[in-house]
Amino acid sequence: MTNNRNLAAIALATALVVAGTPAAVATAATAKQTTEISDGLTQPVFSYKDAIREHVRVQSPADSDGDGKKDLIRVDIIRPKESSSGLKLPVIMHQSPYFDTPGVGFELDHKKYDANGNLTKFPLFYDNYFVPRGYAYVSVDMSGTRLSEGCPTSGGPSDVLGGKAAIDWLNGRTTAYDAKGDPVKATWTTGRTGMIGHSYEGSLAMGVAGTGVRGLETIVPLAGPSSWYEMWRANGTLTDFKGGQEWLAKMVDADPDEKCAAAYQRMTEGSDDETGNYNAYWRELDYRTGPVSSVRNVRASVFSVVGMQDRNVTADQFSTWWAGLPHGVQRKVWVTQYGHLDPFWARREVWVNTLHKWFDHELMGVPNDVMRQPRADVQLGPDRWIAQADWPAQTRTTTLRPQQDGSLASKPSAGTGSYTETRQTEIGMAGDPGTTNPYRLAFLTPALKNATRLSGTASVSLRVKLDMPTANLGVLLVDYGQDTRIHGVDPAGGQGLKLIEGKDCVGESTADDSSCYLRAADNTVTSGFQVVARGFMDAQNHKSLSHPTPLKPGKSYQITWSMLPQDYEFKAGHRLGLVLTGTNADVTEAETGTGTNVTVDLSGTSVSLPLVAGTASGG
Repeated sequence: MTNNRNLAAIALATALVVAGTPAAVATAATAKQTTEISDGLTQPVFSYKDAIREHVRVQSPADSDGDGKKDLIRVDIIRPKESSSGLKLPVIMHQSPYFDTPGVGFELDHKKYDANGNLTKFPLFYDNYFVPRGYAYVSVDMSGTRLSEGCPTSGGPSDVLGGKAAIDWLNGRTTAYDAKGDPVKATWTTGRTGMIGHSYEGSLAMGVAGTGVRGLETIVPLAGPSSWYEMWRANGTLTDFKGGQEWLAKMVDADPDEKCAAAYQRMTEGSDDETGNYNAYWRELDYRTGPVSSVRNVRASVFSVVGMQDRNVTADQFSTWWAGLPHGVQRKVWVTQYGHLDPFWARREVWVNTLHKWFDHELMGVPNDVMRQPRADVQLGPDRWIAQADWPAQTRTTTLRPQQDGSLASKPSAGTGSYTETRQTEIGMAGDPGTTNPYRLAFLTPALKNATRLSGTASVSLRVKLDMPTANLGVLLVDYGQDTRIHGVDPAGGQGLKLIEGKDCVGESTADDSSCYLRAADNTVTSGFQVVARGFMDAQNHKSLSHPTPLKPGKSYQITWSMLPQDYEFKAGHRLGLVLTGTNADVTEAETGTGTNVTVDLSGTSVSLPLVAGTASGG
């Protein structure tokens, strides 16, 4: 983590040359230092084509396949040739399980090798763009994938420790071996490292940061899970298919064999899909409070990106971890209305420029304005972004209560309602709210007089009676009103984007490694409503995720929990809706609901919303 006090020292150590400053240029010429800066950004003065390409195998402290030997982690490196003549470089590191299957990024890039085993193609644009600007780029095959030893463990300790070992090697604290098997040191680096990655890769960056490893100065996690329990569960409800942990490990391992059978069996047994309970296995894979990685140990600065319509890695994976970061950790965030998306595909020019400034500031010590800019960029709609001091925005809590007549208001309520808990799609749950539906209860506010923005995490409290020991309780917060919106949950895919004609070239290319990528634009839909936020609860887990307590049929219970976070503007004239329902078919593989009859006491039922008054402005 970089603060303003040590920027000058970092700049001196990395020998930055400010373009157009004669004294600095003369000093640099004497010391043979060639990194250049203009307008607060490093410039592409190094040859990408002539860069050094090499690979090493770093010794991990883990033995994930149980063969009695520590895993050796494959690390591919590209760095400016000047680093062999004394120039010390910071490192941008990308650790991924996806280099074999399915491939990396939106275009599913794969690695390519020459006859010596060195890469001729590094997936993604990071090497093409940053190596010419004076960075080393390090690509790490996660344990058990591509050319690394061991077994993938779907977020387990060995996944994290492999990445940590690479940073330890870059800082002279552990051993690596070259292609001949001889020990080799990273004499060409300052040790200052930044990790970046999307989805599983972003989770690895969060996990490694949570070990507190020194030398990791910043991370850029894009839609990464901070709790692997919550990849497959939501308050005890199974939100994805059973056996997901083992499936994921086998998917990223292109040639699974018997050596990993015991590791996979442990994952399946530990997952305990039959109950959905949080246990010791899941705690080990919890980067918020876990024994291997914990958010309280994070030293690195954080530039995070979250998609509020992401159904793969839900937004609470970001918000809970973000809220737990130590106070002194510098941070920045983009909050989007997309699904499971890397922002390179959404707001490319702005993203690359901001990422460039971030890495220059945090790894090179360049005194640019990235930390003076507002901390949060928030997307409120198609091509509509605002900047604000932090996330969430400053809000007031407004509590609304469902009324017997189907309205939603702040006044006290009375009466009851009931529905049968079953499996439905969100369209089925939220559509036609004025009609009677035996599988849900729907309540709407009057038309809003002013635009109203929700920023943060809503909570819901239900007073219910069941006629069975449990039910999957579902809650939807809905925006009713005709509008054109980001289609972040398009069933055809795209995560809120659509491909358009042309390509952008981001950095330098070679015959094997193109820096040119397809273009994309917002995928929008004009609709009469949109589900804004969701909440799920297995009623028997309302007191504890680890120790379920079946409900006594006919007895009244107060069940309160947090919904998924959101940052969303309800426009004037729209109506805000609360839908009480059951199993959400759009986020779970469960074939049916429980069939439980749920009776709701409206006098004890409410939703609490963190609202920003007035209309948010921006473009």
